[in-house]
Amino acid sequence: MSEGQQNPMLARIRALLAKAEATNFAEEAESLTAKAAQLMAKYGIEEAMLNDGRADRDAPTDRKITITNPWAMERVRLINRIAKAMSCELIHLGRNGNGPSREVHVFGYESDIQRAELLYSSLLLQMESSLARQVVPFGESPRAWRRSWLLGYISRVGTRVEEAERRARNDAAHETSAGGRSAALVLADRKALVERNYRSAYPRTRSGRTTMRGSGYGDGWAAGGRADIGGRRIGRPAAGALTY
Repeated sequence: MSEGQQNPMLARIRALLAKAEATNFAEEAESLTAKAAQLMAKYGIEEAMLNDGRADRDAPTDRKITITNPWAMERVRLINRIAKAMSCELIHLGRNGNGPSREVHVFGYESDIQRAELLYSSLLLQMESSLARQVVPFGESPRAWRRSWLLGYISRVGTRVEEAERRARNDAAHETSAGGRSAALVLADRKALVERNYRSAYPRTRSGRTTMRGSGYGDGWAAGGRADIGGRRIGRPAAGALTY
């Protein structure tokens, strides 16, 4: 078992999420998962502060990840929102060989990439499970409606993760790292180094554009508001969700 899996904060997150998964009351589940999301963001800040100046414990790195079908492009959008919220940079490299899967390249500190992968695996399971329960309205193109639903879901959960991360940064504003530096300075330096590594590898990039048909966006957005953004089954990534 890795050091991250034995961290007491992650153990507490697992316990909260187990309770959230077991309850039949929506309000209780939402409360538990909101707390889990808060702890996930706080864990990221604590790792940054404890490991300030300790490259042997938490160093900038990069990782290529293969995103498989179904809905590979929507999965790319999901991991992109999560990775960027967690102070990583990500580029979509396109199709992986001649198959339908796609490849992304993620840059960030090891602890942040780990958090992003864990949450992506969790949200991928939740997103696809929820999509499978949806009934496509009469007269709609099933694929167009489902894709619009996915885009709404991804937009909402992405915003929720960003908000949790922002609150954690604000709460840590007056803390001092193990190296004696402010949280704002530590996080800014980490972000700058990650961006520098990313730009060094990919000096010329372009933004993608999303077009959409179908009327499922609002339903997906609402479902994204109910998703567990604390990382269901922390420490146990979904089988097949990520391929390296």
